[in-house]
Amino acid sequence: MPLKNYNVGMIIGEKALPIALGLVFVGALSAQTSTTAGEFTAEPPTLVSLGFEWRITGDDNRNATVETSYRKKGDSNWRPALPLMRLQREEIGTAPGPGAGNAGRYPLFRYTAANMFAGSILNLDPDTEYECRFTLSDPDGVTGETAKTITMRTRGEPKPSDGGHIYHVYPVGWTGAKQEPAFTGLIAAYYMGLAHFDYENAFPPRVQPGDTILVHAGLYVGDRAHYMNGAPRPGYLAMGNVFDGTYYLTQSGTAEKPIVIKGAGDGEVIFDGDGCQNLFNLMGGNYQYFENITVRNTNVAFLVGIKGIAGASGFTLKHSKVYDVGRVVQDDWSGSKNFYIADNTLIGRHDPIKMMGWNGALWEKFPGYPELLTSEYAIKVYGQGHVVAYNYIANWHDGVDVATYGTPDGAPNDIPDRVPLAIDFYGNDIVNMGDNCFETDGGARNIRVFRNRCFDSAAGALSVQPVFGGPVYFYQNLVYNTPTGSLKYIEGSSGILTYNNTIIGEGRAGPASNQHFRNNLILAQGAFDPVFAVTTYTNYSSSDYNGYRSNPNVADSFEWNSPASGVAAAFGQTPVDRHFANLRDFKEATGQEQHSVLVDYDVFARVSKPDMTDPQRVYTPEGLDFSLRAASAAVDAGMTLPTITDGYTGKAPDLGAFELGRPPFHYGPR
Repeated sequence: MPLKNYNVGMIIGEKALPIALGLVFVGALSAQTSTTAGEFTAEPPTLVSLGFEWRITGDDNRNATVETSYRKKGDSNWRPALPLMRLQREEIGTAPGPGAGNAGRYPLFRYTAANMFAGSILNLDPDTEYECRFTLSDPDGVTGETAKTITMRTRGEPKPSDGGHIYHVYPVGWTGAKQEPAFTGLIAAYYMGLAHFDYENAFPPRVQPGDTILVHAGLYVGDRAHYMNGAPRPGYLAMGNVFDGTYYLTQSGTAEKPIVIKGAGDGEVIFDGDGCQNLFNLMGGNYQYFENITVRNTNVAFLVGIKGIAGASGFTLKHSKVYDVGRVVQDDWSGSKNFYIADNTLIGRHDPIKMMGWNGALWEKFPGYPELLTSEYAIKVYGQGHVVAYNYIANWHDGVDVATYGTPDGAPNDIPDRVPLAIDFYGNDIVNMGDNCFETDGGARNIRVFRNRCFDSAAGALSVQPVFGGPVYFYQNLVYNTPTGSLKYIEGSSGILTYNNTIIGEGRAGPASNQHFRNNLILAQGAFDPVFAVTTYTNYSSSDYNGYRSNPNVADSFEWNSPASGVAAAFGQTPVDRHFANLRDFKEATGQEQHSVLVDYDVFARVSKPDMTDPQRVYTPEGLDFSLRAASAAVDAGMTLPTITDGYTGKAPDLGAFELGRPPFHYGPR
């Protein structure tokens, strides 16, 4: 008997798609089926996305919707966007986390989502003004405002400002001509003077908002083991970072006038940490901007925030190289905002020629198990408005993370400007992770991970552990070679939208609530039996218009484990197990996947299945072509998802990340 379905609130923008009619909601006898409009909020903009929230009361039967449209300021025609996602008091953190003994641990992530709508307008132009229109409707009636139109501007890329002072920094031993004002070492320019002994903190800042420090080619490393009372010179590396080796940069710029530390363009600028724990401590200064530098030989390259202590906003790192470090950017301070980390090359210390995981039977049989954490993560952020884009990231435990912080500050009475939201990860090229390529763990709403490439992830490419209500967007990502599975949607997360991804590796999603899959290609590689296995606490989770390649000769190709038929949600309760040998049985029994199809590796121009007899093998994208064959089952097999599938070339959007006839996405530094 099929599960009974009903409308999820136009998650994917088609009124006609029924997803769960006749569900029974807790407290139905006293339910308020009509909707009362509450507070509407616009989140901090990023360069290419705008996020919104609309609080409501009522709508206990979950049939209200918020239609969304937008246009550039001055245009006459409105364009459709994805509707806002319906959140309905989903309970997060009710599932035990991974690992022994966690079932009885302190409930780190217990949280109840608000009664609200939330969502994003995607794929916008930077530094552009948009009008955004929202229409709230409910067949049972709406009290209060039913329409909102607001004007917002996307952010522009951070750049040095004009008109500030320019200071020139040279390394010890520079023998050429110098541009004035000239200083030896960064600290001497940043502050009014430099001391490599007790007086090192005595000088006030020299730099002001809008100033630029141009760092000329050479090696910058201090002798942190000796007091030195004198000017730096060859053999006497007095750089103002005695003992701990850290540059404490405490002055603040502004969004329009950052403090800039930039390679001068006359050769490579190398900041060597001499093995120190942290090279640049930026927790005391906002809007500090780094470009065209190399950092190496330190555990933490840029320390920007620590939970409960201090942190900064407006950090920028562009067109730089970082290697031989344990962490590139560390930030888990809830007040951080508006980072821009783009076009960098970030190389970890892990073995570049083989993968190694940290947990599980697959990895423990190999020499070197468990993975030695010499490079924990490339980038970890928390807060609001961050952008991490177009970086090349290789040989780490984790690639790009939202900090697994715990529940938002003040929960259940969240502090609005401390909720982690409006964060974009896109265009990144990630290879050889001991854990995950992307972790959205700890995010709340409008976390967007899109158009990235992830090769070789030992413990799941895309992680949600947990997200506090959502939505988190995963769209148009390419994932290849995930020997223990491609998805890690766990910890009772809620609010996950997985759209138009090309995924080579089985997907196991859950336990999680309010999760929805559309237009994906998911091809098994032999990691475990089912190609697609969902465990959900909500019968309004949904999946359709996907393409699957099952493993041959297995008993179960699909799982859909959810509450009993007719029950809307049962948070933290053991779901009903439902296993299916094939896609046909899955469709008939659940009502899911009514438009989904079977595919194989020949759907692509040139892609082979990863070899599961050698799970440590590191694959590279060279020689693989994930574009679709013109006659394949994936072409024209998708559904329209406004702002994601815009500009499709056939009768309907294609499945997966790549539309036939469209140019491929760019990954890594531009």
